[in-house]
Amino acid sequence: MPLSMTKEVFITCAVTGSGTTQDKSPHVPRSPKQIAESAIAAAEAGAAVVHCHVRDPETGTPSRKIDYYREVTEYIRASDTDVVLNLTAGMGGDIVFGGQEAPLPLASGTDMIGSTERVAHIAECLPEICTLDCGTMNFAEADYVMTNTPGMLQAMGQMMTNLGVKPEIEAFDTGHLWYAKQLVADGVLDPDALVQLCMGVPWGAPDDLNTFMAMVNNVPANWTFSAFALGRNQMAYVAASVLAGGNVRVGLEDNLMLERGVLAENYQLVEKARGIIESLGARVIMPEEVRQKLKLSKRLPRG
Repeated sequence: MPLSMTKEVFITCAVTGSGTTQDKSPHVPRSPKQIAESAIAAAEAGAAVVHCHVRDPETGTPSRKIDYYREVTEYIRASDTDVVLNLTAGMGGDIVFGGQEAPLPLASGTDMIGSTERVAHIAECLPEICTLDCGTMNFAEADYVMTNTPGMLQAMGQMMTNLGVKPEIEAFDTGHLWYAKQLVADGVLDPDALVQLCMGVPWGAPDDLNTFMAMVNNVPANWTFSAFALGRNQMAYVAASVLAGGNVRVGLEDNLMLERGVLAENYQLVEKARGIIESLGARVIMPEEVRQKLKLSKRLPRG
């Protein structure tokens, strides 16, 4: 296929994530203030979008407490740094089975809540973008399933659309893109959808280029896509996504290392990605240009 390189690229920084990385690097932000400050530094380095989870400030464990989301949101909006805010809506769909011979009762770590509660912090904070994990998936852990049924996705997607928050479809495999197209066909999502291609997340789409291009080729022409890969391939996928016609995501949610043996901070990963993008001859675009491109409305801080 012919090269379809993106000439104007936006960078998303995934600031902290929901993985168990809090004790693997001192740079993984924990408290709402730390998360917001790391997001602001990433924006100052060139990220037009910041994607935020929240964590318990004391333990660093992933959380979905609305107060933490509110604090992150208000801190970022009150700053002098403009950035598009993207909050996760992926929490609250965790099932951990009891084991191979006795799957029930469900084990510790299960966190299953209703669709309305999963979107409650989105309704409260009204970010410009929020994520919609577009399918159920086995993750790396033996008995853990990330659960997003068609019914849940219909309900959550409609709530996001009604709130005026643009869903970012998280596609971990080709079937997730297939169902995302159905959500558009059903009128749940707007036709000019936004999608993140999530590569190398066990056990979704592997991060080889053949699989990546299969994912890219399943993205409708009027959609906007970004892509990322985990770990050591994060920066390779900056180049791959731009060359394939997409935008890019980096950040400590997906990769802790700046280079071998050197732990990264979010802003450093953004700086490195920006250098790759510009060396390819593309231009990194800023938040207001992203709002125009994606038809977003900037949210103001509370008076």
